[in-house]
Amino acid sequence: MKTVVIEAFGGPSGLAVVDRPVPGPAAGEVLVAVEAIGVGGVDAVIRSGALAGYGFEAGLVPGGEVAGTVTAVGDGVDASWVGRRVWAFTGVGGGYAEQVVAPVAETVALPENLSAADAVTLGSSGVVAHFGLAHARFAPGESVLIRGAAGSIGIAAVQLAARGGAGAVAVTTSSPERGDRLRELDATHVLDRSGAGGAGYDVVIDVVAGPDLPSFLAKLNPNGRLVAVGAVGGQPPADFGATLLAEFRKSLSFATFSAATVPLPDRQAVRAAQFTAATRGDLRPVVHELLPLESAALAHEKMDAGEVFGRIVLVP
Repeated sequence: MKTVVIEAFGGPSGLAVVDRPVPGPAAGEVLVAVEAIGVGGVDAVIRSGALAGYGFEAGLVPGGEVAGTVTAVGDGVDASWVGRRVWAFTGVGGGYAEQVVAPVAETVALPENLSAADAVTLGSSGVVAHFGLAHARFAPGESVLIRGAAGSIGIAAVQLAARGGAGAVAVTTSSPERGDRLRELDATHVLDRSGAGGAGYDVVIDVVAGPDLPSFLAKLNPNGRLVAVGAVGGQPPADFGATLLAEFRKSLSFATFSAATVPLPDRQAVRAAQFTAATRGDLRPVVHELLPLESAALAHEKMDAGEVFGRIVLVP
């Protein structure tokens, strides 16, 4: 089967298409014939080599979420899974392939009228957005800023904050055109990437982090909370906590959030509910573009260039 691997860490050219044997499902796993693969920001960060100290090695197959049809099951898995259309999480890698194995516990049956592309656009991102807002203790009536709102996590967070009764939903993005699209998704205020002119937020959901993170801490109201749900912009300055201390009397809070800290049954319940909401139009996954699996390097080039609004989906 065709598989994409990271032959060399660095730029997108380090991705290569190779032939590998079809894997067999181990106990507790399912084999999925893949219809769609979500290209996530974490894939690009791993490929870049920025996480070299975390044990990633050349030959890794990137990608963590796929959608397709179960064709076989391992020991201990109910045979009724065979033939079901599913969304599946493969972990920190393994997804860029024509067929993948995944734990059945990390697999969710898809509603009949939800496309595979929509499933991999919403599957991980919607869960991060949902629990990221919960981690920030977001409450109806509060003002929310989504930093880096044009990606799939940001787009989901905008919609969930609006549906959760936010008093205002501000976003940062790179162009007026993207701002207009985010307004269509219920953003109420659009700022440039620096967040210039924006202030007075109860909650900031930050997908970017990077060197400008301290300036967003300064935009919080008293008792405001900034939750970093990603770091596509890199690490913040080592002394970013100085901003919190300088604003000591405002009782500000900073936190990171990873969906891995949420119990699996809770993640799966929210994911299934969001898939159903998407079929009703209550949540709108935004697919930027469908590309063939062999064009994984091109997908990463587009991500590195900041061209993507929503999520690129690879199709075997």
